[in-house]
Amino acid sequence: MIALLQRVKRSSVTVNGREIAKIGKGINILLGVLKEDSEDDIHKLVDKIVNLRIFSDSEGKMNLSIRDVGGEALIISQFTLAGSVKKGRRPSFDKAMEPGRAKELYEKFCENIGEYIAVKQGVFGAMMEVEILNDGPVTFIIDSKELK
Repeated sequence: MIALLQRVKRSSVTVNGREIAKIGKGINILLGVLKEDSEDDIHKLVDKIVNLRIFSDSEGKMNLSIRDVGGEALIISQFTLAGSVKKGRRPSFDKAMEPGRAKELYEKFCENIGEYIAVKQGVFGAMMEVEILNDGPVTFIIDSKELK
């Protein structure tokens, strides 16, 4: 499972011309689900994300977690994070999990992280417009397979 985190001042998602979710200070999470992912990957990512110290303290150092600052998360399904551009000119999505099971894991991820912080979601599988006002900019890519 791959999560692209962006610390944001605000973020929103629009589907079919209608804004369906927005957050203020927090993180925008683009989440890609890979074929070999399981609930264990969810637990690893959630633990890392909610405790990751990427917000500034009073001295301007990244020393606070999203929980510490009372931030929100906007979580968007992003199957293209499973894409490979190693060969040819068109991305390959062979590593992406099939949509039915990927949606289940996406929903479980949102539910699990929602036990720790306020969560808003995009619409799985929909064409979405995501607006992100990155704060910093601060951006991290976290692969659950690289976490212990």
